[in-house]
Amino acid sequence: MADHLEPMSAAYNGTSPAFGGDPAFAGEGAVVLGRATLGSGAWLGPWSVIRADGHYVEIGDDFHLGAHATVHIAHDVYPTHIGNRVTAGQGAVIHACTVADGCVIEREAVILDGSRIGPGAVISAGSIVFPRSELEGGWLYSGSPAKPVARVTEPELAAYHQRIRNEGAKPQDDGGLQTSLDCFVAPSARVRGTVEVGEGVGIWYGCRLDAGGHRIVIGDGTNVQDNSLVTCEAGEVVIGPDVTIGHNVTLTDCVIESGSLVGIGSLIAPGTVVESDVLVAAGTQTEPGQRLTSGQVWAGRPARAIGAMDDRKRKMLALTLPTYRDYANRFRATPHHPLNVTDPS
Repeated sequence: MADHLEPMSAAYNGTSPAFGGDPAFAGEGAVVLGRATLGSGAWLGPWSVIRADGHYVEIGDDFHLGAHATVHIAHDVYPTHIGNRVTAGQGAVIHACTVADGCVIEREAVILDGSRIGPGAVISAGSIVFPRSELEGGWLYSGSPAKPVARVTEPELAAYHQRIRNEGAKPQDDGGLQTSLDCFVAPSARVRGTVEVGEGVGIWYGCRLDAGGHRIVIGDGTNVQDNSLVTCEAGEVVIGPDVTIGHNVTLTDCVIESGSLVGIGSLIAPGTVVESDVLVAAGTQTEPGQRLTSGQVWAGRPARAIGAMDDRKRKMLALTLPTYRDYANRFRATPHHPLNVTDPS
């Protein structure tokens, strides 16, 4: 692998990203994919992902997307709309929602499907905006679910923007790329060590898998979505068949059994066992050694059972798998091209 992976773009189903001007900056491994439209002056951090496959993404001028942050859609259900001068920090996820002008999404915050964020809102670090939320502009929101904490003045809002933008493009570990895996490995995914994959596996953009001195095992049909981190420290990571690992998930020394979904931004601690037929809600954090029992929806920090699985949830999980296999097949067959960036000279 080259010492440095250039930023890149690719079409989806014949439609390439469109730009109002070359990005002001695009870091190592940054990608813009499919039916995405960006205004002028975009700043795209290392390993950031903007992916518009099942629906479109529209982004205004002066957008800042931190390292390992992700913008995505919800299949053919929800697009993503982002206004002008929006700032998203490192590891943030903007998913299938509407974010108005001037908003700040701090590091590792998550905005979920169908939500609408008013102008000048600030979503604090690590907060989760639950699906279909309506958040009034001009407020600071915090927590899971994100709730209003305080009004934000114009000077305060400017300071939030500046602080995140000052983080800049910090060096990122490229992890080394293993190209021998017989599955879809996105060009900006990095894989190190012994990783065993089944048929129809997808390892998406910005992911980093590091088996250390152990093994990562991924079963048939499973997808590991953009910017997820899977590492072995003292033992294996075993992910069963037909599992979805959402965007920006962290897995360490754990077991995820068949037919489960680990939601966006979740942290699965060492020794955790997620049994089969489990939905782990976005932003969930488990405790070391915790067992998430079958047939339940788990959420919270730390994780707790909040309800039973039902046919609707099982159908949603089942439909996700072939959809992601189709996305993977299309991107696997599509050339990826260098992303033009404004010449600073």
